[in-house]
Amino acid sequence: MDTRSVALLREILASTGWVERTRELGLALRATRSPGGLLVVGTPREEPWHLTAHLSDEARLSGLPQLAPTLVRWEPAPDAPAHLRVGLERIERTRRGETLFVVAEEQAPASLLERVNDARRTGATILALNGGDSELEGLAHDALTVPERSPLSFDGAQHLVSVAAGETGRRPGLRDRLARLLERISGPHVVD
Repeated sequence: MDTRSVALLREILASTGWVERTRELGLALRATRSPGGLLVVGTPREEPWHLTAHLSDEARLSGLPQLAPTLVRWEPAPDAPAHLRVGLERIERTRRGETLFVVAEEQAPASLLERVNDARRTGATILALNGGDSELEGLAHDALTVPERSPLSFDGAQHLVSVAAGETGRRPGLRDRLARLLERISGPHVVD
């Protein structure tokens, strides 16, 4: 999706709340402290290649090296290039200052949820873009749910989040962070 298409999508969705929520999640991705510390993982059936490529482009174009993602794969081929050989064991080495971004339109398997929970306990920031997985949302510090019957497709949400991550605009202030915390306390936020 090119920048004109993203701008058009944002214009169409301007009154729905989707633009703001994708921007919030995009900004949260930028909180990663160092290059390689943004881990992106999907499910065994759907690895987020496309989103990872867009985040890589945004890191390069925006001059934000912390956005350079590490794609974590379920079964990487041993002869794959180094950047495509990162397996689930990388999640086990996650530490404070790193971000684990789970992209799962379908239900996350229990083995992934266990790893996410362990990463959260080590101090990693957990973000999720999902299709309505309440267990995953409960583990995430911030989650964006894209319900099946939404005006925004899951693919469209990925594009909006990746573009928002690369935008060099206002960082959320204390009021924004408190509002997000109150939303998290009161339950997951679903935008229709």
